Amino acid sequence: QVQLVESGGGLAQAGGSLRLSCAASGRTFSSVAMGWFRQAPGKEREFVASISWGGSYKYYADSVKGRFTISRDNAKNTVSLQMNNLKTEDTAVYYCAADRRERRRKVIGEPDFGSWGQGTQVTVSS
Repeated sequence: QVQLVESGGGLAQAGGSLRLSCAASGRTFSSVAMGWFRQAPGKEREFVASISWGGSYKYYADSVKGRFTISRDNAKNTVSLQMNNLKTEDTAVYYCAADRRERRRKVIGEPDFGSWGQGTQVTVSS
């Protein structure tokens, strides 16, 4: 089991940037893919980005491709989401999540993730 704590959310203007971080505890962090999801008010939670356990493979939702970058540091047990050129539609609670199985490359479905953080609010104003 991996325990996750997000940080770095806040308020940004459209066109601005924010960086989210997720600190993980648990001995399996370096063996599991990690992901970011978000949930806007009145909407279902949706996939944003994921990264394979070794960091070589990254996947993005079409809505954030070219603007967001996911990265991980297995030595520090952290995963980050750099968000640039923010849009008002990026406003949501962002969640960090860990794959429920080890050593998988492509993990993008919500049911595939077994550990979740508490979420961090991102608000983008126009």
